[in-house]
Amino acid sequence: MLNSLLLEHLRDSESSWSCGRFGAIAEFHRDAGEPVTIAEQPFLSAATARGAIRIETPAALRPIAYETISKCIDSWGHGLALCLPRERARMYGRSVITELGPDREAVRAEDRDALLFDLGLGGGSAATCVRTPDAATIRLLRAACSKSLFEGAAGLLPHLPALSPHRVFISAAGRIEVYQPIPPQTGKSPDGPHTHVLPRLLARGRSHAATVPIPPGWVVAMTLYPPHPLRQGSGRPIAFHPARHAAFQALMDRYGAPALIAGKQAAARNEKVETREEGLGHRIGLRQQKWLQLQARL
Repeated sequence: MLNSLLLEHLRDSESSWSCGRFGAIAEFHRDAGEPVTIAEQPFLSAATARGAIRIETPAALRPIAYETISKCIDSWGHGLALCLPRERARMYGRSVITELGPDREAVRAEDRDALLFDLGLGGGSAATCVRTPDAATIRLLRAACSKSLFEGAAGLLPHLPALSPHRVFISAAGRIEVYQPIPPQTGKSPDGPHTHVLPRLLARGRSHAATVPIPPGWVVAMTLYPPHPLRQGSGRPIAFHPARHAAFQALMDRYGAPALIAGKQAAARNEKVETREEGLGHRIGLRQQKWLQLQARL
């Protein structure tokens, strides 16, 4: 059931994915019509010229559907977090740059002889790595081994955008690889696969944002973002896609938190709620009701 759902969204260019932890995230997106190679064995995977994703589903994996409040008063966020018990996340939490050898687990065969380096950003649920076959880049990375990326290896950072090794973010639920160039610090993240590494957020030591309702003892190993029902225009929602909304509500019914769902149901009945979790659902439900009522009038 879960594999079929993930494969369905892997085939959908409107779906997006992320892997990493709070403050260090890799995102996988692709355009409609962009050439892509999708495989179902030995794991689900998709690869384009700009990046790749591989998804694993260990037995302990638990999908959690969620919705969040957006800063835009007419919208909300949503996602399907693929979670593992903290003790099963099995990442190493390295704090210094470490050479790991050839990346034999690379999604594409042509990348499996390139060398993989853990950047030592810590975290129990994800490893933040770079990969390269380039001799000059390997020498620079090896010189930085056993040092902290943001402290002892500060001389490495200015060179990374020009060198642009592949970024490889790995968790117990798979990996996302980004092949596009690293933008300069003053640049904008490119469309398609890209990464964000923000030391200020990393310092908080979280596996996920506080707004994502993950039960205690669980961590997010990867997240699927199905197509959102709202289409944006000039920074604000301008159109509602009821089929997309219905599809995600089915995920909420199957994998969502009961209190959040109860709060949304109370909003639809114009009833009050009692708990904080129900209150969040109530606020989201009111926003969704506006669009559902508008759609009903069309």
